[in-house]
Amino acid sequence: MGVLERKIRQKEELRTAILDAAWQLVLTDGWQSLSIRKIADAIEYSIPVIYNHFENKDAILLEFTREGFLKLAAHLMTAKDGANTPAEQLERIADAYWDFAYANKEYYQLMFGLGIPACETVNQIPEMQEMTRILTSTIKAALAAGNNPEADYFLKFHTYWSILHGLVSIQMIEKDGKPDDIKKMILHDAMSGFIKSLMG
Repeated sequence: MGVLERKIRQKEELRTAILDAAWQLVLTDGWQSLSIRKIADAIEYSIPVIYNHFENKDAILLEFTREGFLKLAAHLMTAKDGANTPAEQLERIADAYWDFAYANKEYYQLMFGLGIPACETVNQIPEMQEMTRILTSTIKAALAAGNNPEADYFLKFHTYWSILHGLVSIQMIEKDGKPDDIKKMILHDAMSGFIKSLMG
């Protein structure tokens, strides 16, 4: 291995070590307590070394945000592929979204810490665009298969996402933030009403 290749590999290994240390700190202390100094201490490097790989803490958070949306999109696509009709797909996507939020609480809290991202934000993060594409394409298919094909799919998309995000957020701030069967029944009831209105 040449000198250049070795340097590139070492740089990638250090970048991975920074992200791994940051993630462990998040799991232990939460996102709010994450700092460049703590990461540097964890990997036993100086603070400037961290800045050689990431401009600031926000750049590290953006990396995790992208990773979270990538995972969520894959989870939703798997759910969608396991169903035949658009209505069934929307039900399964809702379940998958709910399950993802609780299986990946740290990611979810970072991804949606300030509520549903604005359109400008979605457009800047390709991984978020993919999640949005999965939801909107399924809603378009449901509208096309229903009795109200002229309905505004973008409005319906925001309604669908608001229901999902709202129910997950309410559950997360209650008590220990763990999901329960009653809340899942509320999700199913809300989705059933939404899908009926969508299909006309």
